[in-house]
Formats: sequence, structure tokens, C-alpha cells
Amino acid sequence: MTVADHARGVHVANRVVEVGTLRALGFRRRSVLIAFLVESVVLAIVGGAVGVGLAALLSFARVSTLNFGSFSEIGFGFALSLGVIRSALLFAVVMGVVGGFLPAVRAARLNIVNALRAS
Repeated sequence: MTVADHARGVHVANRVVEVGTLRALGFRRRSVLIAFLVESVVLAIVGGAVGVGLAALLSFARVSTLNFGSFSEIGFGFALSLGVIRSALLFAVVMGVVGGFLPAVRAARLNIVNALRAS
């Protein structure tokens, strides 16, 4: 089990009472599953947007290196294109779905009585 898997499992374990309450109020397992998946995707999109914002700051930096053999300088900068932004956000959404699916299934399968007893 990786650290990320453990963290996701703890995330669901800390919300057992919340899931039990939702199920006791009449929410179906599918609704709980969708709620956890939506939460995971929204958090992934926010993380992807923050990453794109930080990457956009790199467009103001210019890196150069000097070749001492030929005394020539090579300079380059980071160019953030629309395709890179689109790919990064798509990757964030995919990671949100993949990373949130198993915890969402686990939350949806919780027994109502056992979930409400946990504290």
C-alpha cells in the first residue's frame, strides 16, 4: 500500500459517520459514490489550476548557460501554450477520477448501521 492509498483510505475512514448519515437520510449508494467522485475531481481541477498558474510564472524567467569550450551562450525560456494548459487540466481530471474512484466505492459500500456507530 502506497502513502497515497493510505491517505485516501484514512480520508474515507474519517468521514464514515458523514457517509452513514447520508445513507440514513435516504441517499442511495450511487449518490454517495457520485458525491465522492465529484469532490475528488473538483479538488484535482483546483490543484491542476494552481499548477498551471505556477507554471505560468515560469514564462517570466529566462535560463541561460555558457559553453566554455566555444564561449557561446545558450538561452531559453518556458512558453506556456494553450495545448499544454489543456493537457495539464485533462491530466488533473483523469487523476481525480482514478484517485477518487476506489475511496468513493468504499464509501458507497459502507453499512449504514456500522457507519453510524463509528465515532
